[in-house]
Amino acid sequence: MVCVFARQTSAPLASLVKSLDAEIARNDSLKSFVVVLTDDADKTSATLKELHDQCGVKNIPLTLVESPSGPPAYKIAQGADITVMMWQGLDVKVNHAYAKGAMTEADVKNIVSELPKILKGD
Repeated sequence: MVCVFARQTSAPLASLVKSLDAEIARNDSLKSFVVVLTDDADKTSATLKELHDQCGVKNIPLTLVESPSGPPAYKIAQGADITVMMWQGLDVKVNHAYAKGAMTEADVKNIVSELPKILKGD
């Protein structure tokens, strides 16, 4: 499972969503979802629709939580604009947090390269 929490939509988030969606299309045992953390559900809902249309998402639910800090159990870094968590079973195998504007295309490629950690049990 790959979970992506974001505090806003952005080009790096769109790139990550497209990449994960393509990986899921190739491997149906991979699952993912994206959650935008917000205090304005109406505005964010429209933004999520734009992201969905822009990325042509077919395999990843895009949703929101009306809480800028996110679900407490996930312990999302307060300074993180995008947080990516991957887990297998109950074990978190990957946890990356990126400050606003810090995620790059190289980071997206790195995240995709880490998918085997949750697919093969490495």
